[in-house]
Amino acid sequence: MNIQVLYFARYREVLGLDGERVDGEFSTIDDLRAHLARRGDVWQVLTEQNLMCALSEELCSVNKPLQDGDQVAFFPTVTGG
Repeated sequence: MNIQVLYFARYREVLGLDGERVDGEFSTIDDLRAHLARRGDVWQVLTEQNLMCALSEELCSVNKPLQDGDQVAFFPTVTGG
């Protein structure tokens, strides 16, 4: 399975990446997120409880199933003041 992963806002800054292609077997976005977090160090940012995600540019939960070729975006919640 090949997934295109995009990182936005603070995640892009912390990880130093706009995005990447990730190969592996992932049933859900949460499986993908756990795989990325296992890289350790700065990748732990993806374990935040308030992480938001999108599948093919539509907001979704981390429990959303994945298919080969999907595009997943991770971004922190937006707060205003």
